[in-house]
Amino acid sequence: MLQDFIRAALAEDVGDGDHTSLSTIPAEAQRRARLLVKDTGVLAGVEVALAIFEEVDPTFEVDVLIEDGTEIKPGDIVLTVAGNARNILTAERLVLNCMQRMSGIATQTRRMVKLMEGTRAELLDTRKTTPNFRICEKMAVKIGGGVNHRFGLYDMILIKDNHIDYAGGVTQAITQANAYLKRTGRQLEIEVEMRTRAEVEEVLKITESGEVKVDVLLLDNFKPNEIQDLVQLIDNRITTEASGGITEENLRAYAETGVNFISSGALTHHVTSLDLSLKAY
Repeated sequence: MLQDFIRAALAEDVGDGDHTSLSTIPAEAQRRARLLVKDTGVLAGVEVALAIFEEVDPTFEVDVLIEDGTEIKPGDIVLTVAGNARNILTAERLVLNCMQRMSGIATQTRRMVKLMEGTRAELLDTRKTTPNFRICEKMAVKIGGGVNHRFGLYDMILIKDNHIDYAGGVTQAITQANAYLKRTGRQLEIEVEMRTRAEVEEVLKITESGEVKVDVLLLDNFKPNEIQDLVQLIDNRITTEASGGITEENLRAYAETGVNFISSGALTHHVTSLDLSLKAY
């Protein structure tokens, strides 16, 4: 999947040729460059950069000096690359675009994970990602210390408010989802979004017999004190996840409710890219 992304991204960027490099750099020219840090944060994307260099030119000599997950500062050198000059320039922008955004995501994730230290809650990402860049963004969340939630629509059943309304109610949606899994033979977790205490009580009642299952309850848009009350009501019978309206300012309060997971779309859509550059030397 990563290789498919890289090939598509290079095709988008290069088109029928990097005409600037083709017109100004001799075909046989051999040069070196180093990836410089100009910002403070958590490094992410080295693995992706290596895959890009390999795709552009397998003869590149790349020396990695700093690994993913390391805290970086201005002046640090992440890696050096040596080889065909034209090919270095072809790879440059894609490497930087990926690593700058991934490092921003890893930095944001690390900051939020630290705010939750000492609680049992783990930080999840979401599907609120950049189209066709999800693989890199979720890699960055993991590098930053977060946990990857479902990758797409295909690897989990997540029944949200619109599904519930379209299905005719919570019980109907859960019953139909369980029947679907039995009919198709698929082994998928079922998570259900809860909007009210009454819906939580309804789920606990219909799952008590064991005839239908729910693996996770998504407690959406509740205040911390309400989450704490619901966690006590659920009493570890079903895994819990909190989401909606959670910021760095109130994250600790949510983490201290006893909820198992906290999900945040901000990990991937409210980030500032770190400043990196690739310079000849």
